[in-house]
Amino acid sequence: MKMLIAGQWIGKDSMFEVRRKYNNDLIDQVPQADTSDVESALQAGEKAMSTGRQLPVYRRIDILENVVQQLKEQKDKIALTIATEGIKTIREARREVARGINTFTISAEEARRIEGETLPFDSFPGAENKTGYYYRTPIGLISAIISFNDPLTLAAHKLGPAIAAGNPIILKPSEHTPLTALMLGEMFLKAGLPEQMLSIITASPATIGDGLIADPRIRLVSFTGGSKTGQYVAGKVGMKKLQTELGSNSPVIVLADADLEQAVDRCVSGSFAAAGQNCIGVQRIYIQKQVFDAFLSEFSNKAQALTVGDNLSENTDIGPIISTKELERIDDWVKDAVNKKARVHCGGVAVGNSYMPTVLSGVSSDAIIDQEEIFGPVVSLYPVETVEEAIEKSNNTRYGLNSAIFTSRIDSAFKAVRELEAGTVIINDSTDYRLDMMPFGG
Repeated sequence: MKMLIAGQWIGKDSMFEVRRKYNNDLIDQVPQADTSDVESALQAGEKAMSTGRQLPVYRRIDILENVVQQLKEQKDKIALTIATEGIKTIREARREVARGINTFTISAEEARRIEGETLPFDSFPGAENKTGYYYRTPIGLISAIISFNDPLTLAAHKLGPAIAAGNPIILKPSEHTPLTALMLGEMFLKAGLPEQMLSIITASPATIGDGLIADPRIRLVSFTGGSKTGQYVAGKVGMKKLQTELGSNSPVIVLADADLEQAVDRCVSGSFAAAGQNCIGVQRIYIQKQVFDAFLSEFSNKAQALTVGDNLSENTDIGPIISTKELERIDDWVKDAVNKKARVHCGGVAVGNSYMPTVLSGVSSDAIIDQEEIFGPVVSLYPVETVEEAIEKSNNTRYGLNSAIFTSRIDSAFKAVRELEAGTVIINDSTDYRLDMMPFGG
């Protein structure tokens, strides 16, 4: 495929390969953009700021609703692309298409609700005959950079709100999964989006420099990815606005009064979906001692029963890891935990390009996996005496994206809501639960 710059499909002599993560088969080649391509996109995006401001709300809605219709019509093709170029199973990919449809639908609805407010100036003496008001206008050119694990959902999170608000946008998908984003680009052009309002640049970060984060023509940088890269981006953006969605090390608390079967089922799903390559996936579970052994046994049995294999197969539960480098890192972190006296109840080994679902206990607080984001199918279980101990240990991390608690007591649930240091606290479901209309952040 070619990349998209201001409505034009651009090829390059320099290309890079997109391969299946399960078996390394070649899928396609896409252009390796350079700094000149970034400059072309920036110039077009700057010019398109006036176009976006003048684009009527009903047109923005029409464009987004048209994209929704195209996604519905091509849902099987999009799902296959997501699974073929990425790490999700075909069943997970279908669910991602449904999320993308929902996100663009919400964006179209929200375009109607970009409102202002009248201010009561006469609330202050001397301003009796004055009135004030404000309304919201497009911020301007947006640069959006996304990771590999949700190639449609993350693109929708960036493109939907940007277009709804009348902003031009440059999207940089992950070099691992660019094809889904490029298909979205085709849909937006077909839907009638003014051409200069959208560019989709394909490249590895090393070839395009810092133009998509540091250039002053950009008014907002929206970045989804790892924490280290996020810190680098934050140091380069300067005075422009910055939105980041980075990593996590999500904790779940299971109290003795919880519905244990429900807690096991939801935690297994939340731990191993997308082979654990999920920023809100379950990574640490704190279980009251009265039910720890029962939970550990049932959780391990259900983890072992998951099918690891070809992610295009309808029978597969866990697909591949995104790269050999990441597969080796995950294994190294598990070995680090084992060397520090952790016990492996299942998994702990790589099979081909996949990592077996892994359940650990006895993980030391100085193990890498206890403090950092594993981004793989590995979960650590810990016994605790009280909800207070569970909350304290859950908060013992520099991350704070999602957390969860399973309990039948409303007082325990609200204690967790008040005291867990996370952007979201889920009650009686795993940290992986999310609706795209929810606020999201740490």
